[in-house]
Amino acid sequence: MGEGSIRKRQPHNGSTGPTKEEKLEKATVLHKDVGLLSGICLIVGTMIGSGIFISPKSVLLYSGSVGPCLLIWTACGVLSTLGALCYAELGTMITKSGGEYPYLMEAFGSIVAYLYSWTTVIVLKPSSFAIISLSFAEYTAAPFYPGCTPPTVVIKCLAVACLLIIVSINCISVKLASYVQNFFTAAKLVIIVVIIVAGIVLLAQGNTQNLSNAFEGSSTSFGAIGLAFYNGLWAYDGWNQLNFITEELRDPYRNLPLAIIIGIPLVTVCYVLVNVAYFAVMTPSELLVSPAVAVTFGDRVLYPLSWIVPLFVAFSTFGAANGSCFTAGRLAFVSGREGHMVKILSYVSLRRYTPSPALIFNGILSFFYILPSDINSLINYFSFAQWAFYGLTALSLIVMRFTRKELHRPVRVPIFIAALMVVVSCYLVLAPIIDQPELEYLYCTIFIFGGLILYYPFVYLKPSWARRIMRPITMHLQLFMEVVPPEELEAEDPPESLKF
Repeated sequence: MGEGSIRKRQPHNGSTGPTKEEKLEKATVLHKDVGLLSGICLIVGTMIGSGIFISPKSVLLYSGSVGPCLLIWTACGVLSTLGALCYAELGTMITKSGGEYPYLMEAFGSIVAYLYSWTTVIVLKPSSFAIISLSFAEYTAAPFYPGCTPPTVVIKCLAVACLLIIVSINCISVKLASYVQNFFTAAKLVIIVVIIVAGIVLLAQGNTQNLSNAFEGSSTSFGAIGLAFYNGLWAYDGWNQLNFITEELRDPYRNLPLAIIIGIPLVTVCYVLVNVAYFAVMTPSELLVSPAVAVTFGDRVLYPLSWIVPLFVAFSTFGAANGSCFTAGRLAFVSGREGHMVKILSYVSLRRYTPSPALIFNGILSFFYILPSDINSLINYFSFAQWAFYGLTALSLIVMRFTRKELHRPVRVPIFIAALMVVVSCYLVLAPIIDQPELEYLYCTIFIFGGLILYYPFVYLKPSWARRIMRPITMHLQLFMEVVPPEELEAEDPPESLKF
């Protein structure tokens, strides 16, 4: 991820000058400075956050026993890989940043793409950033409060500090954000390897009693298995992150599928082996009552060096938060560029060449999600929305096989994989609702479609009075943040939008 996120405009050879379409294209194409290694680090670094250190309890709780728990972890990895392969075809067919947004736009039109950006930019991305920041704060504060839970105010203050640091890093430099991502990805792989090696040694010494009769007491509930998958897939969340920065990916036709094929199976192997290591040390009952599974493992196996576990878990969550912030900023940037969000979000720093307004906007929303006492229940209810959009994206691949046959497809996955993703997404959306119907799911649905209240007057009609109100606001924000539309970055004179 190199310094500068916008491609510089090249001289036009014709005597009449570039057309409006050429200017727009050159202004909105991002630098292709993300190589294969950085792509793999973004996938691995975003996927491996706090999930593998927290989610084992939830997956075991809903699956009922060790055997189904390990099978679900493996199945979640396979499912993530299949979904990412669908995204590889979409990402090499439509080489635009923004994750699912451009694919839904191309297949289903503006309204579906808008509802995705509305839900993801306002709720899913900032709340995910907030949760990862809170996890970082909990693991950072834990060593200073041995034997008790850190005060809530301490955790929230540390989470806000984490949020401010990460947003600042991403606003200052794309290259700096890349270095941070690569470093913390390496750090989290170190602790993963330590846990796996320790588990292998314990198994070799005969600590296999927890893995015998592994399927005894397994859950057979339709909804419980769905919830187990929810929690496992939450730990795998991030497999689609590279599609958010496709325009910044060098040789996307090669590096996008290759990073997916290397990164996600690597994470799957790590997750399964880490869970095996946990069961080599703890019984299922002990694992369920552990306040922090990885920390309990470290206390029992790595003493007197057990302090390295919370330290590296804090590193892991910090790296995941950095990746989440990086991609969230790109989605808000693309949404603003397409007119589905306020235009200021598509502006770029005049000095730093980063989409700082979009990054700051995501950080502000994340700050407000940190303030409530508990946002985990909110995320559980909105998870069905995330998988609804995953399913729609897989369906868009099927739809465009028939409606956009002329598009070049450097990567072409078997269509039954996309169909399988649609079926699995429907199951993950409907299973918890059928098993435990609650009003919160209705509230989330109302919120998603409530975005249409803003869509019709402000996006579809685009009233002149709204532009008159936003024009001075945008101008003052431009002056305050020193940002301009991408097409004005190469102007020799002061940008037109900053002239009085």
